[in-house]
Amino acid sequence: MPASIHATTAGSPARIDGRASYDKAQRRASVRALVLALPLIVFLLSTFVAPIAMLLARSVQNHEVPDSMPALAQALNAWDGHGIPDERTFMLLAQGLKQAQESGQLGTVARRLNFAQPEFRSLLMRTARNLHDAAPPAWKPALIEIDERWNSPEVWRLLKRAAESPTPDYLLAAVDAQVTPQGGVASMPANASVYREAFIRTISISATVTLLCLVLGYPVAWLLANLPAKSSSRLMLFVIVPFWTSLLVRTTAWYVLLQPGGVINSVLSGLGLATHPVPLIFNRTGVLIGMTHVLLPYMIFAIYSVMKSVSPVYVRAAKSLGAHPFTAFVRVYMPQTLPGVGAGCFLVFVLALGYYITPALLGGAGDEMISQLIAMQTNTQLNWGLAGALSAYLVIFTAIFYFLFNRIVGIDRLRFG
Repeated sequence: MPASIHATTAGSPARIDGRASYDKAQRRASVRALVLALPLIVFLLSTFVAPIAMLLARSVQNHEVPDSMPALAQALNAWDGHGIPDERTFMLLAQGLKQAQESGQLGTVARRLNFAQPEFRSLLMRTARNLHDAAPPAWKPALIEIDERWNSPEVWRLLKRAAESPTPDYLLAAVDAQVTPQGGVASMPANASVYREAFIRTISISATVTLLCLVLGYPVAWLLANLPAKSSSRLMLFVIVPFWTSLLVRTTAWYVLLQPGGVINSVLSGLGLATHPVPLIFNRTGVLIGMTHVLLPYMIFAIYSVMKSVSPVYVRAAKSLGAHPFTAFVRVYMPQTLPGVGAGCFLVFVLALGYYITPALLGGAGDEMISQLIAMQTNTQLNWGLAGALSAYLVIFTAIFYFLFNRIVGIDRLRFG
């Protein structure tokens, strides 16, 4: 007994040293893996994460007026917002307009304020052109004489809001809301409401495309998983080749096929199935056809990868116990493929939320998705703040749908093939 105790005691330092050596080797391996992955991490942070973070930050930034007219911005922040400001604020406005005009920033300020009120640009430009070098006895009546709109409390209220940063204005505008003169939040008029309908339309189109891809993709995935290897490889080519083709090429091909004088309408007319061209393009039908064709491979691959791991033994056992083939398929086989169905539906749905090219080419006036409105704000309107707010809501919606899908089917626990 003393000998065994002595052996155990003598072996303890060896075990401790072995554990320490193992931990040290693990740390070296982790550091080596981190060093190898560091270039990729830096690349993703600089080209993907940072630009997205900068765009989302634009949704609350309001730097045009404070940067170009800092003294005026401070005065407006101290103003209580009732009536029109005092003489000093009018003087700072005149000085700020002169400074912004000399520095070339007046156009930027005018564009920012024009987002709040379309006639604000003409107001600023006209006032800046009519300012004289000699200071008048009083700036307040002088500016009102140049343009009567400077006597409007609403104009000054909008200017005050443009001088505040950070601001909720862009986030409110992205859901068709605005700040009232009393400081509350109210919905935009029905004839000016655009973005809430666009979000609903985007979710509706994405859900419909996801359903179509599931209905069309599930049988194809089943064939790929159950056909002999040679036949399955040939069928896989029909799925992979379109997947490798450029998105723009595939969408343009549908543009040719679906137009009134295109191939599909010509075939329908030749068979006597239609006397007039069927409207297949510049409407919701064209959008659904084009997006389903582009996103269908994602659904097929997600379901196929899970089906390949499903053993046929369970279905054969169910049949041997007297189950009808259809019952065995529905009650035994399909539940095992639900993880792939969930992953495919989530992947297709999220990709469809941000689609741009296909709806732009095949859709009509009432089929704009939120991505098209974001592109319009960045490329045409140059309203990066509103574009950032719309993008922020799109990111939030995507995160919400992820947690919903994950709650239902457990996406983060999926195992493929």
